[in-house]
Amino acid sequence: MARFLWLTSHDAQDAQEDREDQEDQEDQEDQARAPEDGLPWTIRIADGPARRGRTSRPLAFPERRNPPGGGLPEYRAARKEGTRAFTLWADPHREQVFAQVVTKSATKGGPAAYEVLGAAGEPLALVTRRPAMKGGLRTRWTVQQTGSRPAVGFKGRPFWWGVWWLFLPLQLLVVIGIILNGGGDPGRTPRRTRWRLDRRIVLDFHSGPGTAFELKAVADWWDDRVTASLVALLDSHGGWLGSEWDTADR
Repeated sequence: MARFLWLTSHDAQDAQEDREDQEDQEDQEDQARAPEDGLPWTIRIADGPARRGRTSRPLAFPERRNPPGGGLPEYRAARKEGTRAFTLWADPHREQVFAQVVTKSATKGGPAAYEVLGAAGEPLALVTRRPAMKGGLRTRWTVQQTGSRPAVGFKGRPFWWGVWWLFLPLQLLVVIGIILNGGGDPGRTPRRTRWRLDRRIVLDFHSGPGTAFELKAVADWWDDRVTASLVALLDSHGGWLGSEWDTADR
């Protein structure tokens, strides 16, 4: 059975719950405490595609891992070199580790490799990212779960990239307006990514609930720790003007 995972903030989840009023009461109480004494970001999982009244549950709570002795400024500096470091917690109060993401190698503006580790540091997967124009026209993501062969996906469909480039001058004007006004978000670049193994789609990152993107784990052999870590990585590379979740103050 396919599984669907997406990243959401506490505020966004509250808004969705208010609209749909479908979430379990106990889960709502757990989430309500997160901004005060826990973590504000949640990776949720569901057994069905986005629709009104879909039942989901929290799977992991991602948190960036700042450099030793450093804070957000130091993390942002390392991030410009391609570095990412996350802890995915099993609960919003940091009581149990679900998975970890560490950078194996990275070069500024170039390829990067990230290791997904379990709570005890055991290797779960290797995720590599090759940016666009560094050997190909589109960004390539490769996911190799331990014991399996690599699945390869390319960011965005060629048609929508053509449309995006056609409207690039307008996008630049929007970005200038956002900078001058101090808020807002321009249209994102095409993001849909499908990973294939033996020409068969095994992962699909596509439009999900609200403005979020969600990852569909088509194959049932994917480890939830790997797919949750991939969601955190994808959404850390997803926006313009520093709007990714791991650059927020919290």
